[in-house]
Amino acid sequence: MMITPTSIGGVYEVQPEMMYDERGAFARVSCVDEFSKYGLPADWSQSSISWNPKQYTLRGMHYQEAPHGEHKLVRCTRGRIYDVAIDLRVDSPTRLQWHAVELTMDNRLAIYIPPGVAHGFQTLEVNSEVLYHIKEPYCREAARGVRWDDPAFSIDWPTQPHCIAEKDTQFPLFQED
Repeated sequence: MMITPTSIGGVYEVQPEMMYDERGAFARVSCVDEFSKYGLPADWSQSSISWNPKQYTLRGMHYQEAPHGEHKLVRCTRGRIYDVAIDLRVDSPTRLQWHAVELTMDNRLAIYIPPGVAHGFQTLEVNSEVLYHIKEPYCREAARGVRWDDPAFSIDWPTQPHCIAEKDTQFPLFQED
C-alpha cells in the first residue's frame, strides 16, 4: 500500500496496491507494520458503515473530544463521496485548514484521520456506502462537531446538501478559545 501525507499533518491518503490474477484482485487496506512506519496505529476497536441512499447527503463535521479522540481510516466501498478533514488541533501549524479527497468504489482510496481532526463527507452518487475503521470506542459524551458551512473553514463543497441531519445543522459556529 502507498501512504501519502496530505497538507494537514497526521492526515494521510492510503492507496492499496492491487495484485491482479485470473480471479480478480487482492489488496491490503490496513497493515500494522506499514502504518507504524508513519506512527499510525492500526489496531481498530470497531468497524462501521454508513449507507446513504440519496445523492448529495452530507454527514459531518464530527470528532470526539480528548481524551476520547478518534483515529479513523475511512473508505468508500460503494458509490462516490467528497471526503473532508478539518484540523482543529490547537498546537497544529495547519489549524483550521481542511483537506478534501474524492473517495470512490473504483479508486479504492482511503483517508486516515487522527484525533483532533473533524471529519465529514458529501455523497456524489446515490447508494454510496462508507466503511470506517476506528481505533477508539465511541463515547457519546465526547461526541462533538463543527458546522459544515462555517465561514471559519470556507470548505468548497461540490454543492449544497440535499439531505443532512438536523444535528449537523445545529452545531455552533467555530470560535477560537
